[in-house]
Amino acid sequence: MSHKIAVITGGSRGLGENAALKLAAKGVDVILTYRSKQPEADRVVQRIEALGARAVALQLDVGDSKSFVAFAAEVKKQLNAVWQREHFDYLLNNAGTALHASFEETTEAQFDEMVNVHFKGPFFLTQTLLPLLVDGGRILNISSGLARFSLPGSSAYASVKGAMEVLTRYQAKELGKRGIAVNILAPGAIATDFSGGMVRDNPEVNAFVASQTALGRVGLPDDIGNAVAQILSDESGWINGQRIEASGGMFM
Repeated sequence: MSHKIAVITGGSRGLGENAALKLAAKGVDVILTYRSKQPEADRVVQRIEALGARAVALQLDVGDSKSFVAFAAEVKKQLNAVWQREHFDYLLNNAGTALHASFEETTEAQFDEMVNVHFKGPFFLTQTLLPLLVDGGRILNISSGLARFSLPGSSAYASVKGAMEVLTRYQAKELGKRGIAVNILAPGAIATDFSGGMVRDNPEVNAFVASQTALGRVGLPDDIGNAVAQILSDESGWINGQRIEASGGMFM
């Protein structure tokens, strides 16, 4: 029986890395992308291989939609060379970057980056990869708790995540004819290096998040990686078109 294969954008660090390792532990092979730090990506490949799965790291800037056709060709090449297959099974649109700026001070350049990385990128990357995604496959997009609750300084970031939530429903509706299920996972505040490690390294932020979370602590990367692996599993096959928040019950 051949392994399932997941394509994970931004899989070289943070939540993407954790998700890749959780999937690998369940026997899923991984094609992960990195934007600039190949040594980080290579280390993740080694960790995946140590778990008994196969992995390949490819360079990709999800903010550059003009690169997607060439990227898809490289994915097709790797599928054939490493797996002797034409298709992959799961797509995790995870890659992203943070922005903390008030609505009044957000520049057009910052806004464009948020749109390109978090909305236009996943929109057209998914479209470009569709011929390589197996019928009956699964797509998981990533949103944020900030699309549900509002904290000052996240208007542009949260708005494009909200756009991804709407897109997810349309993808689920339109790709259902191929048996492809599409969902979106919204992490709460997680202790990673995201946003300069703000939740992880700032004691005041950490304490505030914990105080506003029903389970009384900030989220950890494992909390999200486990959720990703669960949602992408065959056991979750009837869950489709849903926004699933993994925040420990934040701002209930």
